[in-house]
Amino acid sequence: MSAIAIAGGRFIIVGGASLVGSATAAELLDAGAREVVLFDNFSLGSDAAIAHLKDHPRLRLVRGDVLRMPDLLDAMRGMDGALLLAAYMTLNMDRDAWGGLDVNIRGVQQALEAARATGVKKVVFASSNAVYGYGPGVKGDLVEETPFFSAGAPPAAILYGASKIIGEQLCRHYKRKHGLDYVVLRYSTVYGERQHYRAANALYIIETYDKVKRGERPQVFGDGSETKHFVYVGDLARANRMAFESAATDVAVNTSGPRPVTTLELVRMVTKLAGGGVEPDFVGEEPGKVRLTSGGAFRIAHEEAERVIGWKPQVEMEEGLARLIAWKEGNEGRGQ
Repeated sequence: MSAIAIAGGRFIIVGGASLVGSATAAELLDAGAREVVLFDNFSLGSDAAIAHLKDHPRLRLVRGDVLRMPDLLDAMRGMDGALLLAAYMTLNMDRDAWGGLDVNIRGVQQALEAARATGVKKVVFASSNAVYGYGPGVKGDLVEETPFFSAGAPPAAILYGASKIIGEQLCRHYKRKHGLDYVVLRYSTVYGERQHYRAANALYIIETYDKVKRGERPQVFGDGSETKHFVYVGDLARANRMAFESAATDVAVNTSGPRPVTTLELVRMVTKLAGGGVEPDFVGEEPGKVRLTSGGAFRIAHEEAERVIGWKPQVEMEEGLARLIAWKEGNEGRGQ
């Protein structure tokens, strides 16, 4: 039986000092987890992301590196479930492809080996809709069997997507060779409270907000019709919990928001919530800027996640953005 009860269970979140890590830790603690361990080397994670949790009596913070097996083995002993979040995203992959491949491939392999060696019952692996690729081939409904498209996309985006495909296959390998139960969740772009400035698409939300607050016109690249898929961090934390609780194993499912949004829709939502009536500035491409574009309109289908783990998104984009902006305005000047 691969279902794990959260109440009374012990869980480790590898890459825990993060937007998704902190939200999932809170979700597990609220559901009665006996202990949640946040494992992070803080090269990309931040103290600010977990400041609201650090005094929780059932939370433990462990500084460690996914590329150091002794760190992982020490931290995973006695754990029931492991959530694998540690990764370089596209912007970091663009700056340091070598480091990104080390973390996204070798780091996942090491975390799975440590989970096997220490008797962890189930792993939840954070994959991405990047496994479908980028560029003009990406259109229509993206379902779990959709292939990988790479033509016409930035190398860093393709390296990131390919590294997630390898991570998923390592999970399958460990299930087949060692019986290690796992669920892969293919996250859409995550946004929400404690938003950072690292994810290429989520960054656009913050940049737009900052411009409107300064009285500047927000920028829209092209005609604003590009499709983007976001998922609210609280919905994703719930998906992580439900993946542990479900009997599902050896599966990969999409976890996306309620509906796609175009760049122009997104900019207009953020502008309205930031209190500005400024019209956007339609601009061309910026040389050297990594942007994740798709060809035609697409939808990341999440019906399979409901069937397999009982999950579907609950928070609409405008509501999620309102929560993010309320949090941001409540924290101005306090350091984020």
